[in-house]
Amino acid sequence: MKPVVIVGAGPAGISAARTLLDHGVTPCLIDENLRGGGQIYRRQPLGFQRSARQIYGFEASKAQAAHRTMDELAPLIDYRPQTLVWNAEDGRLDLLDNGRAESVDYARIIVATGATDRILPVPGWTLPGVYSLGAAQIALKYQGCAIGERVAFCGSGPLLYLVAYQYAKAGAKVVAVLDSAPFSAQCRALPALLGQPLTLAKGMYYRAWLTAHGIPVHQGATLQKIDGEQRVSGIRWDDHVLACDAVAFAHALRSETQLADLLGCEFAWNTLNRAWLPQRDNAGRSSVNVVYLAGDGAGIMGADAAKMAGERAALAVLEDSGVAIDQRRPAVLEQQLAGIQRFRHGLETAFPFPEQWAAQAPDALMVCRCEEVSAGEIRAVVDEGHWELNRVKAHCRVGMGRCQGRMCGLAAAEIVAERSGRGIEQVGRLRGQAPIKPLPFGVEVQP
Repeated sequence: MKPVVIVGAGPAGISAARTLLDHGVTPCLIDENLRGGGQIYRRQPLGFQRSARQIYGFEASKAQAAHRTMDELAPLIDYRPQTLVWNAEDGRLDLLDNGRAESVDYARIIVATGATDRILPVPGWTLPGVYSLGAAQIALKYQGCAIGERVAFCGSGPLLYLVAYQYAKAGAKVVAVLDSAPFSAQCRALPALLGQPLTLAKGMYYRAWLTAHGIPVHQGATLQKIDGEQRVSGIRWDDHVLACDAVAFAHALRSETQLADLLGCEFAWNTLNRAWLPQRDNAGRSSVNVVYLAGDGAGIMGADAAKMAGERAALAVLEDSGVAIDQRRPAVLEQQLAGIQRFRHGLETAFPFPEQWAAQAPDALMVCRCEEVSAGEIRAVVDEGHWELNRVKAHCRVGMGRCQGRMCGLAAAEIVAERSGRGIEQVGRLRGQAPIKPLPFGVEVQP
């Protein structure tokens, strides 16, 4: 009998697995990481001694609850850690499990693939010592180390202040925080943000704590260049120069949608997320009748919403499979998710996308580091008359490298849109391609 498969063991995937098992359905839970928790609740390796409070701060109790749930679930379900889903077709997922190629069929699938950083490149971003905010967070949480001795945090979004706070709290030297969003934008967003007062209070605390501990926070400050020859030596913004040996930067988050694309889900432009996202109803049902979507992989909503969405998607799976559920619970979850969605609108107001980035990007700027494609080369293709993103890709190879456009695709779209004089929603999106993530040579194929 084909199982219900869940891809991703973050808050959404764990919640979905718990809900299914509580209703007598044993799922197959597939996750790339060694231990469940996702990015927000990423667990340190066995043998590390930092306390949950040191790693997760205000989120310690939620992280510990997620870890306990995962530990309880692991022996009761078909749990496959350290396993990459790299392709999907004909009701089957192709996997890489600890270096071995395998496949698994599914009756229904819940996609809970999470999110990664939205990268808007700047000159010098390919230097050693430059990390995304999420990568810097992984180094701290999972490896117990800082990315440098003097670290600058740049970009925008709630994660900017959280990671800077986590680094400073852990004892790292944070030399500055550059937030491209002006303070006036955050003031305008305050009425909408008051809908989630505890979340707002945490964000304000991080910001105030940094200032109280002498860490310079520059608002309305856009990172223009990262200096260095062999590695990072400093950053520049406006008329300022600051020495540092590591930089972490990103402009909010982007949903990991490649698997949903390979599964055949229909996509639609989402203005709030400034991205093409797989379509889903309030229950998490996609346009494909056996595919369900939950968590940040279907739209950035945060860990609390991901947990709710995972449960709601699992309840939809159960309903569609003829399993009895408490009919009151879906309405409660949908109402809670609607409230968080209103808060998300406030966050987008507080941390607006820097729409001037594409126009200001110099021609020499490396946009696609895998294929070494510059902004100027992308513009040259647009000038030849090509403005649909996949056509641009075919002509200059942007997005054809190891990351399949996961890092450069959104930045390339911004440049194409600006150069062609079209709206960002008009230039299309890079189509998902297998492998979703790089595969090593010499993969062992199971008979």
